[in-house]
Amino acid sequence: MLAQRMTRLGTETAFEVLARAKALEAQGRDIIHLEIGEPDFPTPRHILEAAYQALQNGYTHYTPSAGLPEVREGIARHASRRLGIPIKPEQVVITPGAKPIIFYTVLALAEAGTEVIYPDPGFPIYASVVSFCGARPVPLRLDPARGYHPDLDDLERKLSPRTRLLILNSPHNPTGSALTSEELEAIAGLLRRWEQVFVLSDEVYRAILYNGRHHSIASLPDMAHRTIVLDGLSKTYAMTGWRLGWGIFPTELVEPVVRLVTNSVSCAPAFIQKAALSALEGPQDSVHAMVAEFRARRDLIVEGLRSLPGVVCPLPEGAFYAFPDIRQTGLTSREWEVRALEEAGVALLSGTAFGQYGEGFIRLSYANSRQNIARALERLEALLKRARR
Repeated sequence: MLAQRMTRLGTETAFEVLARAKALEAQGRDIIHLEIGEPDFPTPRHILEAAYQALQNGYTHYTPSAGLPEVREGIARHASRRLGIPIKPEQVVITPGAKPIIFYTVLALAEAGTEVIYPDPGFPIYASVVSFCGARPVPLRLDPARGYHPDLDDLERKLSPRTRLLILNSPHNPTGSALTSEELEAIAGLLRRWEQVFVLSDEVYRAILYNGRHHSIASLPDMAHRTIVLDGLSKTYAMTGWRLGWGIFPTELVEPVVRLVTNSVSCAPAFIQKAALSALEGPQDSVHAMVAEFRARRDLIVEGLRSLPGVVCPLPEGAFYAFPDIRQTGLTSREWEVRALEEAGVALLSGTAFGQYGEGFIRLSYANSRQNIARALERLEALLKRARR
């Protein structure tokens, strides 16, 4: 008999669709993968060499739960430069992937009787973990009419004495929107009225931005002491399978979070931590080249989606996802997901995988070649023609 809390734990549909797509491929079907959020570029060579060297040097054993001291120092240096505020190495907690930072933050702060505000549509793990911990998830709708930017009047209405955590994600999965400095300043102004509210700023896509520079709420006056910055290697350095992320925590949260690390995963792999230093402090040419290619793919997929009858597609500002409005096509989000895969051989995700406000939308990852994106658009056009007969 499962514990009752297991009924509150959701999932990430991208992996379920990936499994179905792989099963069809095993049957000989040609599937174009636009479902999974994973850069299709190789991990840069200098990072591979750093990991190999670390293995050769014996970095194959336990580390302190919070991470190797020299790696925490390197992450703190990088974050200090990026955020423009002083970050101490003691504030850095390194984990196997970035997802644990979400889990540990919510476990440390939220419980029955408290609320967590999160973006909807949004990364499905947010609401899943909040529910699992017994707190109440409160969705903050990202309206396509606003370019998937939040309605700050709505946020003001949702903040209350029960609010314990506000989750921000910029650039955003699944919509590709990016918060402006003006929006962040307005959000910070609202939060100054609620001293009990912490912020989890999910910045794993911060390097994949097409215009301007990335802005973090942690950089604003009086916000660093209540903000947890989530970052990692997966998206920026094409290292999804390496599983390394970190959180930069207010000092009061470090010890409780490190206890959670000790009780769950012990520590992150030592040799991968050493590779993280090479990623952050080594050449960034591969990152710039990847972002330039993603921009070209973004322009291609948005132009193609906008040419499909009944499809409206805002221009993503960052990340590598398009989140078009398909309400005028006559198909539901789920029908798009199922029929695109089974009839057209295109794996994509229903918007409902990202929350209650995802119905009427689909997510396509353009972390695939331009050739495959063009082929996918042709197949989706043919699918729509058949559906409209």
